Amino acid sequence: MTCMHVIAHDPYAPADCACALGVEVVSFDEAISTADFISLHMPLSPATSKMLNDETFAKMKKGVRIINVACGGVIDEEALVKALDAGIVAQAALDVFAVELPPKDSKLVLHEQVTVTPHLGASTVEAQEGVAIEIAEAVLGALKGELAATAVNAPMVPAEVLTELKPFVELVEKLARLAVQLVTEGSGVKSLKVTYASARAPDDLDTRLLRAMITKGLIESVSSVFVNLVNADITAKQRGLRIAEECFGLDSSPENPLESIQVQIAKLESRFASAMSDSGEVIVEGRVKDGVPHLTRVEAFEVDVSLEGSIILCRQVDQPGLIGKVGSILAQENVNVSFMSVGRIAPRKHAVMAIGVDEQPSDNTLKRIGEIRAIEEYVFLKL
Repeated sequence: MTCMHVIAHDPYAPADCACALGVEVVSFDEAISTADFISLHMPLSPATSKMLNDETFAKMKKGVRIINVACGGVIDEEALVKALDAGIVAQAALDVFAVELPPKDSKLVLHEQVTVTPHLGASTVEAQEGVAIEIAEAVLGALKGELAATAVNAPMVPAEVLTELKPFVELVEKLARLAVQLVTEGSGVKSLKVTYASARAPDDLDTRLLRAMITKGLIESVSSVFVNLVNADITAKQRGLRIAEECFGLDSSPENPLESIQVQIAKLESRFASAMSDSGEVIVEGRVKDGVPHLTRVEAFEVDVSLEGSIILCRQVDQPGLIGKVGSILAQENVNVSFMSVGRIAPRKHAVMAIGVDEQPSDNTLKRIGEIRAIEEYVFLKL
């Protein structure tokens, strides 16, 4: 069995992403001079117009095959005819031409070593319907802030990585939203540290998507700016936001890309003192369980709540009856509780209660919760 070695020239694709796809990125001259088959995939622009010409054909291996289903005009058609006649190009398969339709007496179209197709692959009723649905779904997804897998100006990330990281993308965005709301002046956040706990080597963990969603969660929570995968880096730079990333290695199975994600914001006051460490950092941590993002830690307090709807955090003295009291107040205001979790250091000591709610409680409802004697502080966080 013969293996095919795939090389490519792309001035925009990162070499590591190409490598993950089994493709070696090389220079343009190396690509055209070593390839047995050359397939073109680029738009027509001043830089690509007649990219294959007399000079470039002269550099190719004798007997090369050319495939162009990209765009007419990237090949100098007169030069291609000469290369075919000289035996430099053994065969050419063309779906696009500089002028469409090409004239009936076109030497290129009539050449015995050229196979042509009419550039109609996407013009059938079925293809047009499929393209329309795909475009509509992509636009709706982008407007919802979902990952745009087909964006041409976004980081090149393999489809399998997109699928694998999707639940963690949602997790890290929501952790960022929580963290920035826990800071007294959320709009003043200029730096953040995120720690990924993973059994995989750092080089095997592509965090560009996660970093973009951290930016999205931080900035959208405190401004009207819409952030997505395309504009995340430039938006962070414009706002002077610095994101430091760290990977913490685990001695476990690398089947899942991540075990947990921790977000830290330092050197700012917190709206909820229990979320702040002794060294002055607001810390939240989470993980994905059964495909759903969960909050699992608020500084020293371990909790386990699904990151859905909104959350009320309460610091309290651990004692019987508190869950019932808080639940009763919310029920009286017709606020539905979706989940509740209590993390404590020790029995009858300080604890943090995390309450998931489907509706936003009124200020008076939150005030009544804060007036319960055992509750020392509270905060409402909108996801």
